[in-house]
Amino acid sequence: MTSEEIREKFLKYFEERGHTRVPSSSLVSEDDASVLFTTAGMQQFKPYYTGVKDPQVDFGSYSTTSAQKCIRTSDIEEVGDDTHLTFFEMLGNFSFGKGAYFKKEAIAFAHEFITKEMGLTIDYVSIFQGEEGVPRDDGSERIWKSLDPEIEVREFGREDNFWGPTGDEGPCGPTTEVYVNGVEIWNIVFNEYYCDIEKNLTPLEQKGVDTGMGLERLLVHSNGVESIYETDLFTNILREASKLTEDTRSQRIIAEHVRSAIFMIADGVIPSNTDRGYILRRLLRRTVTRSDTKKIEKENIKALVGLIIEKYSGVYRNLKDNTVITEESYIEESSNPTARSITMPIISVIETEIEKFERTIEKGLKEFEKMKSNGIDGKEAFILFSTYGFPLELTQELAKENGIKVDVNEFEKEMQKHKEASRTASAGMFKGGLQDHSEKSLKYHTATHLLLAGLRAVLGEHVEQRGSNINEERLRLDFTHPEKMTDEQKDKVEDFVNNAISQNLPVSFSEMSVEEAKEMGALGVFEDKYGDKVKVYKVSDLSMEICGGPHVERTGEMGTFRIKKEESVSAGVRRIKAVLE
Repeated sequence: MTSEEIREKFLKYFEERGHTRVPSSSLVSEDDASVLFTTAGMQQFKPYYTGVKDPQVDFGSYSTTSAQKCIRTSDIEEVGDDTHLTFFEMLGNFSFGKGAYFKKEAIAFAHEFITKEMGLTIDYVSIFQGEEGVPRDDGSERIWKSLDPEIEVREFGREDNFWGPTGDEGPCGPTTEVYVNGVEIWNIVFNEYYCDIEKNLTPLEQKGVDTGMGLERLLVHSNGVESIYETDLFTNILREASKLTEDTRSQRIIAEHVRSAIFMIADGVIPSNTDRGYILRRLLRRTVTRSDTKKIEKENIKALVGLIIEKYSGVYRNLKDNTVITEESYIEESSNPTARSITMPIISVIETEIEKFERTIEKGLKEFEKMKSNGIDGKEAFILFSTYGFPLELTQELAKENGIKVDVNEFEKEMQKHKEASRTASAGMFKGGLQDHSEKSLKYHTATHLLLAGLRAVLGEHVEQRGSNINEERLRLDFTHPEKMTDEQKDKVEDFVNNAISQNLPVSFSEMSVEEAKEMGALGVFEDKYGDKVKVYKVSDLSMEICGGPHVERTGEMGTFRIKKEESVSAGVRRIKAVLE
C-alpha cells in the first residue's frame, strides 16, 4: 500500500466507528507556548481532555481522528539511518471522556486495525508496570488477553510506558504499546492524570484516550522494507537528492531536511538564530554541507521542493500557498529592511537561506585552502567557525578528505575564550563601553544597539559584537565579519538605523531570568556570569539585547546616524566609528 492509501485507510476506519476527522493543526502551536513545535497528535486536543473546551460543540462528537504533522528535534544527528526523522506524520484516534470510550474499545480498535485491516502480526504488547502513586495497568493486560489469549504482554516502567505531558504540563497517563517485527508502532495513552508544572499528578475528572502511530513507520512494516527511505514518501526525492551527492546517508539527510523545512516554512517559520528559526536554519545548512560540492544549484532545490509539494499538497493544501515573512530584513537585498511584512513562496525562503550560507561557505573554503598546507589547528578551526560560519563537523569532514586532522581540544579552548570575551562584552557593556551618563552618550548607547541590529540584517547573522566604546562625540563598535564592507553595505546599515530613528520607536526593558532571555531570542552569552536576573532592552522589534542600560526613551531623540569609518581590527574582526548629527 502507498502512504496515501494507508493514511486514508486509518482515518476512514475510525470515521466509520463514530470519530470526527479533524485536519492537522499547524506545526507552530497557537495555544501551547511551552513547546517550539507540535510534537504529537494530541497537542491540539489538550483543552478537551481538561474540560476547557467541549468536543461535542466543536466536533459534534466525543471522539476524533487525525493525521498530524509533527516535528521532533532531539535526534537530528541520527537522521539518515533507517528510522530517524525530524518531520513525520502521526496517525491518531482520540476519546475525551463522558460518553466516549476508554481502554476496552481503544485496545480492541488497535488490535482489529493492525491484524485485520493491515494484515500484520503483533509480536507482543507492553503495559505500565506501576510505581508509587500509579498502579500497574492490570486492566489493559486483561483486555489484550481477552482478544488473544496467546498474546505476549510485557511490562515496563515510566520511561517506556507512561506518556506525557506534551510541553511543561497537561494530561498524561499509562500506555500500552503495540510491537510489530520487534518495533513499537502504536502507542495508546490512557490520560488519567494531569501533570502540573511541578510534576505533581492529579487524577483527571474525565479520562481520555490519546493514541499515536507514525505513518512512516507503519508504511515500512506494511510494505516489508527495511528503511523509511525505501517507501514511496522518499523514492522520488532521493532520486533527485542523488544528483547532489553520491553518499547514501547524505542523500537521505538532504531529502529529509528539505521535506522538514518545507512544512516548517508553510506554517510560518523563517530561518533565524533563535528558537524555531534556528532549527530551520540548521536543517537547511546541513543540507548544503551534505552536498558533494557544498553548493546546491537552483534547479536542484526547485526540483526537490517541487517533488515534495506534489507528494503532500493533496493532503496539506497550504504547501501550495505563499507564506508571510514577518521580517523583510531576512532578505539581504531588501531595499527597505525595516518593512515589517512581505509575502514569499516557500521555494524563495529556501533559496535565499541556502544562497546566504553558500556565500559564507565559499569564503570559508578559500580560507581553508590557505590553512590546510600546514594542517588545521584548533585556532584555525575556530576562525572558520566564528568568522565563516563553518560548523566544526564540516571542517573535520574537509580535513579528513585532505588527510589531515583537526585539534578538537584546542578548538574547544578557543570556543571557551570566545565565550568569556563575549560574556565580558555583553555583561560589561554599560561599564566598559559607556564612558559617562550624559544625554549624548545615552543616544550613542542606543544607536550602538541599532547599529548591531543593522549589521546583522545587512551582512548576516554571523555578525557578533566584540567590543564597544562610547563617549559624547562618537560610538565605536567592533564586530565579526570576514571582509571590508562595501559602500553599498554601509549605506544600507545607515538606512536601517535612520529608518528606526525616523519612526520614533519606543525603547523599553524588562527584567527576567537568563533562561527567559534566551527563550525570547535576546542577544547575549548565556553562561553563569550573569546573576539571577538580567535586563533585556528592546528597540521595538528591531533589537533585543541583554544590557545594563541606560538608553533613550524613544529613538526619535537621537538625530541622524552617520558611519564615519570602517576598518579592520584583527583577523575576522572589523570596527565602525559613527556619529549622530
